[in-house]
Amino acid sequence: MVEQGSEVLFLQFGVYELDLRAGELRKRGVKLRLHGQPVQVLSILLMRCGELVTRDELRKQLWPGDTFVDFDHSLHNAIARIRDMLGDSASTPRYIETLPRRGYRFVSEVERVGPASPASAAPCNEAEKMPVRATRSRLRAALAVACFTVIAGGLALWLVPHHTNAALQLRSIAVLPLDNLSGDPSQDFFVDGMTDDLITNLAKVSSLRVISRTSVMRYKGTKKTLPEIARELNVDGIIEGSVIRSGTRVRITAQLLHGPTDRHLWAES
Repeated sequence: MVEQGSEVLFLQFGVYELDLRAGELRKRGVKLRLHGQPVQVLSILLMRCGELVTRDELRKQLWPGDTFVDFDHSLHNAIARIRDMLGDSASTPRYIETLPRRGYRFVSEVERVGPASPASAAPCNEAEKMPVRATRSRLRAALAVACFTVIAGGLALWLVPHHTNAALQLRSIAVLPLDNLSGDPSQDFFVDGMTDDLITNLAKVSSLRVISRTSVMRYKGTKKTLPEIARELNVDGIIEGSVIRSGTRVRITAQLLHGPTDRHLWAES
């Protein structure tokens, strides 16, 4: 592992946590199969979140000059492995941004946890200006999840008896990226996380085909009509909605529509 300093033991972002001592990446406490150079690359990007980490810097830290290796191939594979594990995309990055021919930048919020102090969290480019206690951050997240679970659960309960209805033909569904109505671009990460959670919850309906996050993110901010999107994704149902977050208050709305006909079927907030 790369030297991280004695003050930082864990790096937390979204539902993920990187244990710097063990060299382990966990999602909601569950260890993920990410080892070796991908973990090392991820730790460097996390420790310098918001900054450009050049390809040359990565080579010097992880592939010394006396090591014979195809650097370009190894770095590409490491980044691809990280993105695959995080469900990230090079075209619509939520975590790792590629700066062509220069390097990479970790673009999401990171919490640094030390041995005897609470975590501090902030957007990467303002980490020293806006310290936030981990307890407060986690409370906000818990409130959002509780609110969101009610919506996702209600939608799932509606779908179970209806998705086989011949008149509706809801055998497949796509969750469009939720709109951030907070007026604060820094909340995009939080809103995208709500989109991910909704996709995950609906995927639990075993007989329903749910389109992946990677496929729907290209429709973020799109002006296309719902029938057009439904036709392109080959789905029967479309879910769209919005999130407003202010302090510890979160309002989430969602509605289900029959894609081909743009017919409204269900809504909750």
